[in-house]
Amino acid sequence: MDEQQPKATNYFIAGQTFVAPPLAPGLYVVATPIGNLRDITIRALETLAAVDAVLCEDTRMSARLLDHYGIKGRRIALHEHNERAKADDIVARIAAGQTFALISDAGTPLLSDPGFPLIRALAEANLPVFAIPGASALLSALVVAGLPTDAFAFHGFLPPKAGARSNALKALADSRETLVFYESPRRLDDTLAAMALAFGPARPAAVALELTKRFERVHRGTLAALAAEFSDTETKGEAVIVVGGSPEAAVPDAADWNASLVEALADQPLRAAVDAITAQYGLKRKEVYDAALALKAQE
Repeated sequence: MDEQQPKATNYFIAGQTFVAPPLAPGLYVVATPIGNLRDITIRALETLAAVDAVLCEDTRMSARLLDHYGIKGRRIALHEHNERAKADDIVARIAAGQTFALISDAGTPLLSDPGFPLIRALAEANLPVFAIPGASALLSALVVAGLPTDAFAFHGFLPPKAGARSNALKALADSRETLVFYESPRRLDDTLAAMALAFGPARPAAVALELTKRFERVHRGTLAALAAEFSDTETKGEAVIVVGGSPEAAVPDAADWNASLVEALADQPLRAAVDAITAQYGLKRKEVYDAALALKAQE
């Protein structure tokens, strides 16, 4: 591993020096601000200052936060390209009594960020992993979107290629829970347009941008309206897209669709009549087919 600076346990808040208390051996998964540097907990600062080393997704990005609070300990790059190779060494060091903090560039680690192979390796070795909760773009966008929060599903980044993205969205079209996605500014317009096709143009949604920053904003509307709004708009930073779940379909009245089936059978072949009523009322084809056979048997 590449050491940069000697271990130190001090940190600063508004020019005042604090000394972090010692930690038990293990990995500490620390949430960091998603934009506003003040969105960090005292416990997170104590942890980052006390550990033997901070595992950073990008040491250059993390330097802004760590330097702001005067945290001068070791910083080790741990990202998607090297995390599997470094996991065994970190596991061995924790087993020997060392402490590490895992942070991403912003927000809560592992949510569309590196870290899972390391956590899994530590779990398999029965070594301690501690959560130091805090900021999360996922939760921040969810609570301001104005959409149901009682049940939701996070799907991270969609595939960048149009075909794979379309297939992924089609598989979610009937999901009843609120859906949350991350997206890059380069693909935001294409993704919103693809969502309008897959989920329907009238589905309610919200796009959250610059969360916790000076120009934070949330755009709410239908997918069609949002797709049109962002079709010629350039954005900065990652966006969070929150989409309302599929509305529960009303159960067709049996008397109504049976009456329609009788009329359809009067001037259409059985197969064509069954197909027409199945599509019109959103029914299972076998149910309509059995009803049609029963009506034919009564003739």
